[in-house]
Amino acid sequence: MQYRENPRNHQMLSALGYGCLRFSKKGMAIDQAKAEREMLAALKAGVNYFDTAYTYGGSEACLGTFLAKGYRDRVNIATKLPHYYVKEAGDMERYFQEQLKRLKTDHIEYYLMHMLNDLAAWERLKALGIEAWIAGKKETGQIQNIGFSFHGGADSFLPLVDAYDWDFCQIQYNYMDENAQAGRRGLIYASEKGLPVIIMEPLRGGRLVQGLPKTAKRLIARGNPAHSAAEWGLKWLWNQPQVTVVLSGMNDMEQVKENVRIASETPPNSMTRREQAMIDRIKGEINTYVKVPCTGCGYCMPCPRGVDIPVSFQAYNTSYTDSWFAGIKAYFMCHALRERHTGASECVKCGMCQKKCPQHIGIPKMLERVKRRMENPVYRLARWAAGRIGKY
Repeated sequence: MQYRENPRNHQMLSALGYGCLRFSKKGMAIDQAKAEREMLAALKAGVNYFDTAYTYGGSEACLGTFLAKGYRDRVNIATKLPHYYVKEAGDMERYFQEQLKRLKTDHIEYYLMHMLNDLAAWERLKALGIEAWIAGKKETGQIQNIGFSFHGGADSFLPLVDAYDWDFCQIQYNYMDENAQAGRRGLIYASEKGLPVIIMEPLRGGRLVQGLPKTAKRLIARGNPAHSAAEWGLKWLWNQPQVTVVLSGMNDMEQVKENVRIASETPPNSMTRREQAMIDRIKGEINTYVKVPCTGCGYCMPCPRGVDIPVSFQAYNTSYTDSWFAGIKAYFMCHALRERHTGASECVKCGMCQKKCPQHIGIPKMLERVKRRMENPVYRLARWAAGRIGKY
């Protein structure tokens, strides 16, 4: 196993992290025995970072039951506070204690604010006293490192990095999201600040494997060197020295074996020019399905109405390159789960963005298309439901 150093505490973290969101199910419940076999195989291979969350139904309890069998001291647990459920100061402690109970532990090595997507959400938590709460937990050792996971654009990510003395952060990043969400701009910024960067959705939930267009699959099958679709995506990430840990939601023993092998064989700056060119060709095949030629440069920002234009276009394109559901999910997470809605429907067609776009995209016209496709009844219902359960 390859390890990468956490520059904050010099701890060595496995380049491959175990994402505990996608455990196999037996009926409606997690298949505990199967999950434990797969986690044990990863652990024996050197994986020492396991990522879960309060809202990953049954995941914390599954991981806690496994680690209680004598493995706790070999693993760094990463889990997340559902800050969007926090309405008063006491809620932080209540959720945290419940998580410790589920995980059968008295401390968490890496604790995150889950989906902290803009500065306004952090300011709300500060008003509830979260900084003092974190300081208390770190003083007692119940929390060793504090961070946040993020879905949104780079213009929202950079201020969050600077808003607090974080120990690490977690972003969605893959070769198709290089210029979307926090993107490479965010990766470099956080890394230069000395933050370990944990990568989620390295294969877009498997869609950069099973969900590739047929032309891209044929290209990979004929490729030289011969790598699987998963290997191309993971190698691209581990090739970058700013990447600390890549999370993979493994739920099959062959996935564990393959991912361990790739992690062990891909040190930073190891990809050849031929391999880099192959990634570009794969991206080119996928991009033939892209509807808006937005590069995510952000020159159109800020929007006076608060629309996150690059993120809107990225989710819209995802609804064609991956699937409609994947696009809607991305759009919801990046727009609806914020203090202020930042979706395409906020556009008033002032035209300021279009004047600044180096790609000469008719942004107001395209945002109207985004609104029609993405802010459909499903989206509006989900946004309403999020508000009803106490989101902000």
